[in-house]
Order: sequence, then structure tokens, then C-alpha cells
Amino acid sequence: MIPDTIISARETAAVLIVDDSRSNTDLFEEVFSSDGFRIFRAAGPEDAIEAFKAHHPDIAVIDITTSETCGFRLCRMLKGMASQRFFPVILLGAGKDRRGKIEGLESGADDFISRPIDPREFSARVRSLLRLKHLHDELEHSENIILTLAATLEVRDPHTQGHSTRVGELCRDFGDYLGLSLQEQELLRKAGLLHDIGKIGLSKDLFLKPPPLSDEEIETIKQHTVIGEQICKPLHSLREVLPAIRHHHERWDGKGFPDGLKGEEIPLLARILSIVDSFDAMYSERLYREGRTAFEVLEVMREEKHLGQWDPLLLEHFIGMMKLAGHELLEQLAAADSRTDEQKETSLL
Repeated sequence: MIPDTIISARETAAVLIVDDSRSNTDLFEEVFSSDGFRIFRAAGPEDAIEAFKAHHPDIAVIDITTSETCGFRLCRMLKGMASQRFFPVILLGAGKDRRGKIEGLESGADDFISRPIDPREFSARVRSLLRLKHLHDELEHSENIILTLAATLEVRDPHTQGHSTRVGELCRDFGDYLGLSLQEQELLRKAGLLHDIGKIGLSKDLFLKPPPLSDEEIETIKQHTVIGEQICKPLHSLREVLPAIRHHHERWDGKGFPDGLKGEEIPLLARILSIVDSFDAMYSERLYREGRTAFEVLEVMREEKHLGQWDPLLLEHFIGMMKLAGHELLEQLAAADSRTDEQKETSLL
């Protein structure tokens, strides 16, 4: 159990109060001062947005008694400004305003409290949401550490710098093209960023060694999918990414690794990741060969569509997306290559 003294973060926890009534904000300040929170006042939406930008509060309390429409809109705006970061919002409304409560929760509010307010209950609800925010922040921090490890991994080999980032972005684009949800698109992006993280547990010399490799060396490299899964497994927020990390080297014909899954036994995200990973690997320059143009890679993939490596239907969709994107996508790839070249030059200084 996390102590309240940690969650309330007496030195840093900040509350944004949005209410145009001075008597009400005085009441809130009295409640929050006993918990040691810093208080920021805002009379309306414009003041609230400025305070949000300037002070980065931990939670907002918005009184919608005088104007529900403005309160709901402000709630959505603050949530949007917080982006993927969890930012709790409490709405205050009239005692029997059931419609307002429903609409408020639909606007993204994390709690709706009816007047008259019980100070002790109100304080308890605020502290409960701050505990939840603390857990979200810790989770985000842990996830960022793993993502940073994945980025650090690529620095070991100048020829793979930028690979995981490109794969992540292209996976997300492909998910969008396939009509997957925003949540699934984000999972694909993370899977792309983390798919090779298991290589951090293997020898750097092994990855810099040009072909041919011995059977023992090949089997060692194959372990990176399992190691990657083990690295990410303790983090609950990445649990839905694990199948893609473990199975992105499975083949449609069942001859892949590590588990020899076949056809639709392979998780969808892993099948998508496999196609995008292969495309970028063939497109990019490697130690032992030059890169190909995007058009050349797509032609090779089309010719090998029925040789058993990829889901043939998904591959057709991928080729269709790439052709539809046309020159715009190729310009993005070229820009990514340019950034990677700059990173290589920097790493040599």
C-alpha cells in the first residue's frame, strides 16, 4: 500500500480550482490547505487554461453550477491538453442534476460530486484520485525506461539506428490503414519500438559480425524474441504488446521461431509487425549490404508473397497502403534516413 504522505506529495501536489465564486473557492482552499496542497484559482476557462500551462497542476476541480456547457468543454480541453498523461478532473454540480452528472462523466471527468459538499468526503475523493495519478506516473516512468533501453540498443550498431522508431511509426500507420482502433495503433507503435529489445541481452560482436553465421550463433540470435518478452513482462502496461514481441519472427507457414506458430495462430499484431519489420530491414542499409529503394523492396515482397513468410492478405494491404501513400511516404522515409545519417555522424565525433 502506498502511504498517503507520498501520494499527497505535500511539497508538490497542486490543485486547480475553477469557480467564479470567491466564497466557494475559499471553502475549497480551507479543505485543501489541511492536506498541504498548493492551490491555484481560475474564474473561468481562459484563466484555467493559462493556469494549467503555467503551473502544471495535479488535479482540477471545476464547478459547473453556473455554466454546465463551459465546464464540460473545459474538462475535455484539459484532458486533451494532458494528452496521454493521466490528469484527473472532478466536476461539481447541483444535488439532483442526474443529466449533468452523466454528461459530465461522458466529457471525461473522473468524478462528479453533488452539492452540498461534505469536506471530509471531498478530501478523501481528491486524495484517492491523486493516488491513482501517482500510480499512472510511476507506470509511465517505468515504461519510458524500457523504451529508452530500446533506443539505446540501436546505438550499439550504427546500421540499425532509427530502425525501431521507423518500424513503430509505420506499424501505427498500417494499423490506421487497416481500421484498427487508436488503442491498437498505439500498441503497434510500442511493439515496433520494443520488438528487438531482447538483443540488449546478447553480445554486441554477434550483431556486428557479417554472414555467414554458425548454427549456434543463429540459435543464439533467435533468443532475442524470448528475452524481449521477459524484459517487458514485469510491466503491466505492456502486457498486450508481449505477443507481438515474442512472435514477430513466426512465419505464416509455421517455420518461424520461437514457437513455430502457423497462419492465424500467430497474433495479429505480430503478423503486422513482421511485415513492417521485414520492409524496413530490406529498405535500410546494413553492414553486409546496401539498402534498396522502397519500390524495390515492395516488389520483392510481392514476388515472395506466397513463399510462406508473411500473411499474404495483410501483405497485400501493406503494399496497397504504401502505393496509396506514394511520394509522401517515401519522403518521410528519406527524412528518417537523413536523421539517422546525422546520428551516425554524431556518434563518430
